[in-house]
Amino acid sequence: MVKINLAIEHHEYTKMRLIDIAGQQFTRLTAIAIVDRIGRRPRWICRCVCGNEIIVEGAKLRNGHTQSCGCLRADRCVERSLRHGHSRPGNHSPTHNSWRAMQTRCDNFRQKDWDHYGARGIIVCERWRSFENFLADMGERPEGHTIDRINVDGNYEPTNCRWATAQEQRRNQRL
Repeated sequence: MVKINLAIEHHEYTKMRLIDIAGQQFTRLTAIAIVDRIGRRPRWICRCVCGNEIIVEGAKLRNGHTQSCGCLRADRCVERSLRHGHSRPGNHSPTHNSWRAMQTRCDNFRQKDWDHYGARGIIVCERWRSFENFLADMGERPEGHTIDRINVDGNYEPTNCRWATAQEQRRNQRL
């Protein structure tokens, strides 16, 4: 919590034209009180909706330059990565993991299963290069299931894939 400099008394600010913004909200910040000033620019202690307190110049609050303690930028970054709700940095859903693994098996010759997929010419259809399209076609991955190609020599595409258990996949192997 930021301590207010009590040495600055209110009458100092009455000599200049002060815009009193105490109690006003600016995006996520609420101005509480004047703390000090830099030259003729008063700085305000503000409480963010997340609970943090910061000191900001009044003009930067009023012109929208400072909108939060920094949490707004972080939230917007997370929001951009959550378009479909399945991918956060370091935390992907089982459905997203299956989609990524499918892409890797077919595209990355360094991947251990490359010989059984990409090297054999198995590809991921163009539509499924987008996770959103894959999710729309396949739905959420059921627990205990992974993606399976119905025709083991066919590509990864909506008409040739399903979610299958390990037992179902063992019955559907190349000879």
